[in-house]
Order: sequence, then structure tokens, then C-alpha cells
Amino acid sequence: MAAIALGIGAALCWGFADFLGGIRTKALTLALVLLVSQVTALVAIAVVIAVGQGDVPTFAEVAPAIGAGVAQLVGIAALYRALAIGTMSVISPISASGAAALPVIVGIVTGERPAALQYAGMAAAFVGVVLATRAPDTPGGQGASREALILSGVAALGFGGFFIGMDAAVEDAGPYWSLFVARVAACAALGATLLALQPKLGLERGALPALALIGVLDVGANAFFALGTDTGLLSVVSVLASLYPVATVVLARALLHERLVPLQTAGVAVALAGVGMIAAG
Repeated sequence: MAAIALGIGAALCWGFADFLGGIRTKALTLALVLLVSQVTALVAIAVVIAVGQGDVPTFAEVAPAIGAGVAQLVGIAALYRALAIGTMSVISPISASGAAALPVIVGIVTGERPAALQYAGMAAAFVGVVLATRAPDTPGGQGASREALILSGVAALGFGGFFIGMDAAVEDAGPYWSLFVARVAACAALGATLLALQPKLGLERGALPALALIGVLDVGANAFFALGTDTGLLSVVSVLASLYPVATVVLARALLHERLVPLQTAGVAVALAGVGMIAAG
């Protein structure tokens, strides 16, 4: 029962965080959104570590978390930008489909044999993505639509890499230290990128609480997912957590009044079903 609640919590937190991240990136710079949200997330998990995590793991145990953190940062940056310029109801399911499929593909390459349901899920996700992206018109024109689709693919690879790295790290180092190391790696990579590119942040103090909330929701989702896979069945938690686009799609339709043509609606539904089938298998 606890694993089910944790999986649902991860899906809700990720869905709300993605929606807020996309909305804020429309009005603010991506650099500012990432900086505030990532630093907030690091501070939150650092407090948890300081309060109750005494045993420090070895570098070898947390090494996969470093790659996981950088991969997630790339995924978040790509997704927020895609959500800001594209149709949320389409972009979010695409990123989730690829993120759910990547760990399965890696498993095939390393010798694992997926269940028939996972093969069916990958086929369904592919068909759903093709249908969902057949938009007659999108905000910003064809150029923005093409860029959003490419970025959603990058986001899928980033999130898939995060799932793979965190799964390996949590097994050896536990959920909290794995999350902390992943956040340190993400913030270090973000800081180095900002120093190299020196983009304008466009600081707006009034927006800081909302950006901090994105960071809290994101690290909360990560914690729910890590705890769920550490205490319950991975298949159950993955099914629930991988459905995070549902929250993003519902919010986009309710608050932004996004409307899809029937073919796109069917594609989104099939893609989401494919995500669940991949995780369930």
C-alpha cells in the first residue's frame, strides 16, 4: 500500500512541476527557472541528509547517481523549453514514452528479455507519439513545433538516463544519499554551464517562490520514486510514476484551454497507455 501511495505521489509531483516549469519558462529565462529550482531542490535534500543520514557511502556506490543527476538536468532543461514553446498535452506524453522505453532498451542490449507486454507498450507508445504529433497548427508555427518535438526527445533520453542511474545508485547507497549526490552533480553541471555561457538571468523577485516550489515538487517526486522502488515492487511504482503526464495534460487543458484535434487526443491516450504497459511489464 505504501509503494502505491509513493508512486502516485511521484506522478503528481512530477506532473505539477512540469506544468509550472513550462509556464514559468514562457515568461522567464530558462536559466533563472533552472537555477532557482535546482538550488532549492539541493537545499531540501541536503536538510534531509543533515538530519538523519549518518553513514556516508563510498564513491563507487554513489557514482551512478552523478550521471543520473546530470542526465535529469538535461532532461528538465529540454522539457521546460519544449513545454514553453509547444503544446503541453502533446510534449509531456512524448517525453514520458521515451523515458519509460529507454531502460527497457538498455536491458535488451545487456541481455535482458522484456515481457510481451513491454514490447506491445513500446509499439503503442510509438504509434501514439506519431498520432499526437500530427498537429495541423501549433503556437509559434512549424519551427517552434519542430524544435519542441526534438527537445521532447532529448528530455526523454535525459529522464531515461536518470531512471537507469538512480536504480543502480539506490540499490547500493540508499535513496537519500543517491538523491543528494544527483542534485550536487546537477547543480555543479548547471553552474559550470551558466559560467561558460553567462546568459542573462532576468531576475524577478516576485517569481522566486513559484520557482522554488518547482524545485520542491521535483525533489519530492524523486524522493517518492526512490523510496517506492526501495520499499516496494519496482513494477508497481513505475506504472504509477510513469503516468505523470496525466497531471500535466489535465492542468494544460483546464488552465490553458489547450485543445487537440481528435487524432491527437487518440495519440495522447495511446502513448500514455504505452507508458503504463512498458512499466507494468
